Amino acid sequence: MTQSQNRKPIRKAVFPVAGLGTRFLPATKAIPKEMLPVIDRPLIQYAVDEAREAGIEQLIFVTGRGKTAIVEHFDMAFELETTMAGRDKSLEVLEPTRIQPGNLVTVRQQVPLGLGHAIWCARAIVGDEPFAIFLPDELMIGSPGCMKQMVEAYNEVGGNLISVLEVPEDEVSSYGVIAPGKANGALTEVKGLVEKPKREEAPSNLIISGRYILQPEVMRVLESQEKGAGGEIQLTDAMARMIGEQPFHAVTFAGKRYDCGSKIGFVEATLAIALEREDMADEVRAMAQRLLG
Repeated sequence: MTQSQNRKPIRKAVFPVAGLGTRFLPATKAIPKEMLPVIDRPLIQYAVDEAREAGIEQLIFVTGRGKTAIVEHFDMAFELETTMAGRDKSLEVLEPTRIQPGNLVTVRQQVPLGLGHAIWCARAIVGDEPFAIFLPDELMIGSPGCMKQMVEAYNEVGGNLISVLEVPEDEVSSYGVIAPGKANGALTEVKGLVEKPKREEAPSNLIISGRYILQPEVMRVLESQEKGAGGEIQLTDAMARMIGEQPFHAVTFAGKRYDCGSKIGFVEATLAIALEREDMADEVRAMAQRLLG
């Protein structure tokens, strides 16, 4: 049996969605930021659609207080569906929100101790399998999707993978950056991870971009609860400790990334996606031209 045949498939994905979304207040006072719509789909839906395209079967939401709307979005809406059916309206638009029974699991992150802590909260459900991580704030648009590109790379090399994107060198100080090793097309060996380096000290201009495939051993590293930057338990620190212990690669995403954790990024994503849609592109382009004078 070959190594690839022995490799466990990526069946589970963790979505850390416990954040307060303070940058979007007051909109997020009563609505989770992951439920803010880009056109007609909430952010979390884009991430879930990307996961399903990649063959992910089980969705693990790490939630906090006030996040029930995220789970309800993927539940049956009896009154709505009954009303729509009675008016002879198609229910096809709701199909992406349907999750097979038992395939959506939630765990609670009671205290906001960082991304690493949020991932560690899912340890019992992840078990001894490799798993994916999606940061829904990072809206990744491509064909195929970012995680499908990563799963295809994982099937070749195994180990741990992160998605990366090239940015201008004067922007590297805002991101986590990889120290690259050998490159083969879109696949680059990761020799190290540097958080928000100065421009002149950055080992590359390849930034970490919100999608990961990690081996379950990362949970044992996170178990130590060691605090890093900002006094939080950092996932980047745990990944850095695994470099050299297991294969670690970066996949340069062939597509577009929109930082929907910022207001400008959210507006950009909305406009860009609208301009790609056949049902609205012409009107949106005309509207933008009118607004720009």
